[in-house]
Amino acid sequence: MADTTNQNPNSCDSNCSSCSANCASRKGGAPAKAQLAEGCSVKKVIGVVSGKGGVGKSTITSLLASGVNKDGYTTAIIDADITGPSIPKAFGLSADGIGVSENGKLMIPEKSANGIQIISTNLLLENEDDPIIWRGSLIGQAVTQFWSEVYWKDVDYMFVDMPPGTGDVPLTVFQSLPVDGIVIVTSPQELVSMIVAKAVNMAKKMNVPILGVVENMSYLKCPHCGEKINVFGESHVDEAAEKYGLKVLAKLPMDPKNAQYMDAGAVEAIDLPEIKDAVKAIEAL
Repeated sequence: MADTTNQNPNSCDSNCSSCSANCASRKGGAPAKAQLAEGCSVKKVIGVVSGKGGVGKSTITSLLASGVNKDGYTTAIIDADITGPSIPKAFGLSADGIGVSENGKLMIPEKSANGIQIISTNLLLENEDDPIIWRGSLIGQAVTQFWSEVYWKDVDYMFVDMPPGTGDVPLTVFQSLPVDGIVIVTSPQELVSMIVAKAVNMAKKMNVPILGVVENMSYLKCPHCGEKINVFGESHVDEAAEKYGLKVLAKLPMDPKNAQYMDAGAVEAIDLPEIKDAVKAIEAL
């Protein structure tokens, strides 16, 4: 077997079981962060996470990125949900939409209607319906490539939309990217405490700051009288947030009109006042 003692840290896929490199991870120290390509710049990195699926994490990522972008900041999204990407659909971007730099070494991210830079596996496929059938090591490698092999132009805020849970991708992101903070997404159900706990405990183990919690699908507002209807029962997010000393950044309503915007690829057209406090918390980093 070849000597990999001096293996390039940028090639790490966080899968120590298949690697013989004598690196910091194997010695118990912190692994080296992946490096941006020459000429690239990203000032702040925000991860969007959840302890389970189905809470609208990609929707929240899209709304936060759009909100920060509307405030005049250069914004980008890494769609790190490699096998279940949905960010391109939200922004109306099609498959096979990625360009290549003049030297052929870097991918050029696609841009949304308002200029948000986006990279996703669904933009690399000939057909957006094609499945990504990869093992964890390849998925982790794809995430670091989205950071190191994409031409990120003067980005103020980079959002990383992660798959649910605490597996390979969140581990790779926390170890390889300079994450400045995370936003935990949850929903108003009894499971909220468990969902928040999983995300909080992983963030603590990885020494990643938590900016706060966003509760999605918090209520439905009656179109006739304006009464708030708790479709999923009473919210428990305040209790969970208090337990872990977290801020509740937003409680977002269910709105069929906004769902139509998402399905039409027009997430940037959504005007949601309830997200503004969460946007300001990110901009205060």
